[in-house]
Amino acid sequence: MGEIIYEIHPNLCTECVGHYDQPQCQLFCPVDCIPLDPQHVESQDELMDKYKKLIAQKSTSN
Repeated sequence: MGEIIYEIHPNLCTECVGHYDQPQCQLFCPVDCIPLDPQHVESQDELMDKYKKLIAQKSTSN
């Protein structure tokens, strides 16, 4: 959570690649207020690579 609103950290967001077919935050947000950030555009392959790295980090920290 940010100071005023919830914020999505681009280094931790995989747009749900690896879990769902579409970003769940955009799907379930009741006010349709989650735009894609044009400064953080990533391909599906880049998002999957990020997902794999985050999963690997999580499994080594347990």
